[in-house]
Amino acid sequence: MKRLLIILPAIIAMGLLAACGGTAAPPPEPTAAAAESAAVAEPTAAPAADSPEIAALKGEVAANYAAIVYAGYEDAATTAVALQAALQAFVANPTPETHQAAKDAWLAAREPYGQTEVFRFYGGPIDDEDGPEGLINAWPLDESYVDYVEGAPEAGIINNAAEYPTIDAELLASLNEAGAEENISAGYHAIEFLLWGQDLSADSNGGRQYTDYTTAANADRRGAYLLAAADLLVANLQGLVAEWAPDADNYRAAFLAQDANESIRQMLTGMGVLSKSELAGERMFVAYDNQDQEDEHSCFSDNTHRDIITNAQGIYNALTGSYTRSDGSTISGASLLALLDATDPALAGQMRTLAEAALAQVNAIPTPFDQAIVVAESRPAVLAAVNALQDQGDALAQVAAALGLQINTDLPE
Repeated sequence: MKRLLIILPAIIAMGLLAACGGTAAPPPEPTAAAAESAAVAEPTAAPAADSPEIAALKGEVAANYAAIVYAGYEDAATTAVALQAALQAFVANPTPETHQAAKDAWLAAREPYGQTEVFRFYGGPIDDEDGPEGLINAWPLDESYVDYVEGAPEAGIINNAAEYPTIDAELLASLNEAGAEENISAGYHAIEFLLWGQDLSADSNGGRQYTDYTTAANADRRGAYLLAAADLLVANLQGLVAEWAPDADNYRAAFLAQDANESIRQMLTGMGVLSKSELAGERMFVAYDNQDQEDEHSCFSDNTHRDIITNAQGIYNALTGSYTRSDGSTISGASLLALLDATDPALAGQMRTLAEAALAQVNAIPTPFDQAIVVAESRPAVLAAVNALQDQGDALAQVAAALGLQINTDLPE
């Protein structure tokens, strides 16, 4: 979110708020490996002068990273356009088949976007002061802010034609996070809720029917909301593509024009914060600790396991300098691991091992995630993944220190 996903206090309001949120819990105690790497990553002096070869390699690492960022956002925008088309087809002709096709398009669109979240947390165009992150991927979401919920059939923007006679992208942007951080009106998760509905079951996802767009009250307004949300999502993602496009006067040009050490510091910051604090902490350990499906990221569709895996994959992509695009092609080049191999081969080997372990651990979490956090046999796998991601985050701080840099892996205020 724009204000970086502060977990909500205990939910009130007579059962109307069933958002994907929860009360923050303290993170698990760091493992021995995490404590050791955190101790190493104390503030360091400015980087020593590089040899010409290392200086050139750092520039190549930054340039390859920029190419991967551009490709990632381009894939996210392309799949969002496909989602938009599927939603248009569904709203024009709501049937069980077009409803399922729209859900499938939403799930497909989440795959590339999840891998872009590693490009956050350092003031880039996604989440600087004017960044659109809160309009793209904000959560937790108070369903009753958008549409009806169990026990409140007239709740939400959709059912309030008197106050909001016209539903369009401008309205949704103006209402997003208005009055409270959980008042989410836009982005992937607003669309997710309108496709799946509330998840009121312990062992399945939301049960919204396609008839919500045919015979239900305010069916036309619900369809208009879906289309407006899709328009806004596409526009914001295309804006990020423009900021990272090559050969333009944009953020990418500034990123590559600055000292390469600063670019690498930003890269490591995004990776470290996502791994240790946002993913391991906010998105996984809180849900694990509370044992509540309402704390999972994509709670309506039960797609949280893919959110976790794609986030972890994004970190691995940034570390290894390689990204497999939605069409199967690959962007690959100079990497942080290659830089570390050239400066501290032993640490490079340790970092590679930790990164591979973290990716393996998140892939080993049983699905669906909302059951993995409550079933006794599955919970250890969730905690093992949390610890592996925390270890990886601390190791990334150690990598920064070895390169003469300093990063903070805590979530920004």
